[in-house]
Amino acid sequence: MEQGSPAKRARMANANVDSVSNMMVPGKEGKPVTKNAYEGRCVGVFTSGGDSQGMNAALRAVVRMGIYLGNKVYFIKEGYQGMVDGGDNIEEATWAKVSGIMQLGGTVIGSARCKDFRQHEGRLTAAQNLIERNITNLVVIGGDGSLTGANLFRKEWSDLLEELVKMERITRQNATDCQHLNIVGMVGSIDNDFCGTDMTIGTDSALHRIIEAVDAISTTAQSHQRAFVLEVMGRHCGYLALVGAMACGASHVFIPEHPPDDGWEDKLCDVLSKERKLGQRLNIIIVAEGAVDIHGQPITATNVKMLITERLQYDTRVTVLGHVQRGGSPSAFDRILGTRMGAEAVLALMEATPETPACVVSLDGNQAVRVPLMACVERTQNVAKAMDEKNFAKAVQLRGKSFVNNLETYKQLAKLKPPKSVSDANGLHCKEEFRLAVMNVGAPACGMNSAVRAFVRMGMMHGYPVVKILEGFEGLVDNQVKPISWMEVHDWVSKGGSLIGTKRTTAKEAGIEKVAKALKNNRISALLIIGGFEAYHSLVQLSEQRAMYPELCIPMCIIPATISNNVPGTHFSLGSDTSLNEIVDICDRIKQSATGTKRRVFVIETMGGYCGYLATLAGLAGGADTAHIFEEPFTIHDIESDVEHMKNKMSGGVKRGLILRNEYANDNYTTDFITQLYNEEGKGLFTCRKNVLGHMQQGGVPSPFDRNMATKLASKAVDKLIRQIHENTKGGQVRTDSPETITLLGVIRRQAVFTPVQDLAKETDFKHRIWNKQWWMVLRPLMRIMAHHESVYEAQGIQLPSEDLGGVFCTDYRFLEIFLYSL
Repeated sequence: MEQGSPAKRARMANANVDSVSNMMVPGKEGKPVTKNAYEGRCVGVFTSGGDSQGMNAALRAVVRMGIYLGNKVYFIKEGYQGMVDGGDNIEEATWAKVSGIMQLGGTVIGSARCKDFRQHEGRLTAAQNLIERNITNLVVIGGDGSLTGANLFRKEWSDLLEELVKMERITRQNATDCQHLNIVGMVGSIDNDFCGTDMTIGTDSALHRIIEAVDAISTTAQSHQRAFVLEVMGRHCGYLALVGAMACGASHVFIPEHPPDDGWEDKLCDVLSKERKLGQRLNIIIVAEGAVDIHGQPITATNVKMLITERLQYDTRVTVLGHVQRGGSPSAFDRILGTRMGAEAVLALMEATPETPACVVSLDGNQAVRVPLMACVERTQNVAKAMDEKNFAKAVQLRGKSFVNNLETYKQLAKLKPPKSVSDANGLHCKEEFRLAVMNVGAPACGMNSAVRAFVRMGMMHGYPVVKILEGFEGLVDNQVKPISWMEVHDWVSKGGSLIGTKRTTAKEAGIEKVAKALKNNRISALLIIGGFEAYHSLVQLSEQRAMYPELCIPMCIIPATISNNVPGTHFSLGSDTSLNEIVDICDRIKQSATGTKRRVFVIETMGGYCGYLATLAGLAGGADTAHIFEEPFTIHDIESDVEHMKNKMSGGVKRGLILRNEYANDNYTTDFITQLYNEEGKGLFTCRKNVLGHMQQGGVPSPFDRNMATKLASKAVDKLIRQIHENTKGGQVRTDSPETITLLGVIRRQAVFTPVQDLAKETDFKHRIWNKQWWMVLRPLMRIMAHHESVYEAQGIQLPSEDLGGVFCTDYRFLEIFLYSL
């Protein structure tokens, strides 16, 4: 039996971490940082190598956190080339210079390959240019090559200074003042090929470009019954191809780390032929640009097209996405990732000593951490070495657990049909007698259909028949329980909404006795519910009635799916990432609409009920001036302070302001009230407009993050439920009243964690439908410091009386002497 809190379960699951993870040092979470604590220090920041979306968000964070700490921050344009060339390529960055850049792709300070820096003379000149400006702290944003070059520069620093003194290019005092060089790196690479971080800056945005292309291509491919071969980037890493294939349900994928065996041509053609016979009108094959066969020979998109055309005579087209994957606006995830890493990089530099090894700021779950740079580089290079030696199994393992799980999950879901030994081709007649059931409860959320697809197929792979329950608990008590086939769900991964229907009705509202009777009559042995707070509340209600109704004593599980991200026991819910991207995209367009007009402030109302997740994260990703939420009580004096900040900002030349407000932030300080207040106080300086986003936040197609999280969580839910069926079957009946068999499957940091709903009920504010442990609250100080550089804050945790907020742990930000910087 599993014990403890969700966080403890995650730590237990994470006990077997790799050597790089063991060297991770947590960032500045919960530790005070005094404003201007490092006054007088100089920081240089540059981007090097290939560009990636999210770099500008990182630049903005480096500049603004540096200025907050009292640093003088310099842009080094065009990467190492600008460092060598000096002059105007090294310029001081100001607060205003990084306004309005986080929604831009690429890098506003340029990036270039530099042969000069590879030579000793080039590095000597670069050192002189830095010393002339007293820059002894460098933030490097790039790939492993850029980071390795920076580490070499750091090692040579003392010798370079001595040489410059002897050549009389600097003085002895210059050398003394700048005797140590500190280096901190951030990995900007769309390939996600760097070991030591869960995600690199730009990867999520590149996946968005790939999925957008596949979704668009799918419509024309179905019209003409075509096969499409897509080439995606990934010369040495197949992450984009693999995750892209999983997110779009591709027929086949070729990646460098897992080459196909001999005879792959015959197998591929056989798969495509059978798909057509089963009624599929399109075939999508994704090829990473570095894909090879088992002998190391390249497999190109053109090769695959020729094979399909010649053998099957299918109308086949090749689409090479190329630099489209690098372009466009960064996703919400990459903006937040760049912001968090940029801020942490500056703090890591300020704490560095001559003995401190150069580090990389990385992402571990949802926490920013510091990892020794060269340990990460070494492991990254070991992957390439393993592939050169054709030790592909080792290469896959070195990529990490997540990569391995993605590969195995894709291989299972991409099969044409379940194994003959456990099921017929449609999955309607299976080996096992126990039936698995799946339903959606609550408001629609993107990712629901992806989860249903994975659950159905993985259940059938194990030999279990699966039924769908239409329209939630209302459909269950009305016996709207239908078989679902293998092919019925084949293209559901990319569909928004809920294809099996969903209702907000809870189990208690539908009638516990009726629910119990329906479960028995339909011979349901295990139940998966995919939904929001109503789904969670329903499981709590069912768990409380197990003693009275034996029919409820079957394994049950919920996968949280709600844009509000308010379900206890998880840091992320299906649909919230898609919604967050919709909000950020709308905010970008709203701000752009004011271009060329007079100064304007926009007040935008988001969904979320009483949960301020969407408003806070959208505020951080959209560069909002403030975000009003229920969990952080605010007064008229706080609003007045924000108005004064806006007036000062507009007086300084900025033409746009952005205020976000969660829909239930305050009964009295409504969206209309705030809009009218800004209009009144800003007369003659700016005007104010409101935008209520409404159900646009629920629409659209699922983001890559939501598709893949849904797929992996549903796969884990199947394994758990089947295991519990085996453990609790007696005399042909499944019976269990253990709290461990009615659980919520959530994501805590990087781990999928099952938590009994009875345990979570003790941590839930049912009145306001939120968890008492809102992890994302620690991001709010970062959002404010990125917007209010002239202010100082402290995060003060206060426990409010239960009659006020149901015991919610809140954070109150005051204008104090220190700022509690928490990532």
